[in-house]
Amino acid sequence: MPTVRAGYGAPVHPDQFPDPDAAGLEAGLAGAAALLSGRRTAVLTGAGISTESGIPDYRGPGSTPRTPMTFDEFMGSAAMRSHYWARNQYGWRHLARARPNAGHAALARLEESGCVTGVVTQNIDRLHQAAGSLNVVDLHGRYTQVGCMRCATRIPRAVLSDLFDELNPGFYDSISSPDDIDFAPDADAVVPRTAGFRVPDCPVCGGVLKPDVVFFGENAPRHRVLRALRMVDAADALLVVGSSLTVNSGRRFVRHAVRADVPVVIVNHGRTRGDAAARLKVDASATAFLVGLEQRLARP
Repeated sequence: MPTVRAGYGAPVHPDQFPDPDAAGLEAGLAGAAALLSGRRTAVLTGAGISTESGIPDYRGPGSTPRTPMTFDEFMGSAAMRSHYWARNQYGWRHLARARPNAGHAALARLEESGCVTGVVTQNIDRLHQAAGSLNVVDLHGRYTQVGCMRCATRIPRAVLSDLFDELNPGFYDSISSPDDIDFAPDADAVVPRTAGFRVPDCPVCGGVLKPDVVFFGENAPRHRVLRALRMVDAADALLVVGSSLTVNSGRRFVRHAVRADVPVVIVNHGRTRGDAAARLKVDASATAFLVGLEQRLARP
């Protein structure tokens, strides 16, 4: 996607600007409540729902421009894996400290009341589950698990963290405060150095350990995609919250809903790549919208 520079500073993506054709919060809530009332609604969420939990998104205002590591880069180079894990070892703790916000909680209550049938999330932060949502597809994986690419052994991320600390004592001593570090929603962190970070092999077979997250250039596991498609098929509406729909892994569900004549509502700050398919587009905070929607749909 091309970028537009607004004066000096970091590049600004077009989807960061307000969408003049979208409804504002109050009008959007009224329209969404009218459209979704009485409909079983599947929900697709992106990074925008977790920003108020302290997890930055990729493209929102103030986000640090970054080029995430690709799957081929990670698998093809021990040096790249060392670089990745040195940053992730610091960044994953930031995700572990995050707590669900009012938007996550409202969505869980909407599921409990029967208005929402389930959530497909592009996030790896597990905040939907922490808020009480039960029917959740972690489309891009979860930061809490690590897997071996050879034997498929699963290891909790916390266990691997202890191994990293044993192999790399004092590695982060130069970091004076977490406030000095830029984080990303994929548990990446910009740390002062990564050279020399030691990475263990799989304790079972000696294979390469990879986080249970979908890298750029990697496909989401088929079983997760199929489960998500079934969720959309069983719904009467699709609500997209906090996603710019830039990557196809999320956009495919909008296309799928449109082909089935299922109405789509999109809530996001700025434009998305699915706006043309939406019955209603709302330019608003994910949290403010979900709290307002729950008040209109789930309460007498």
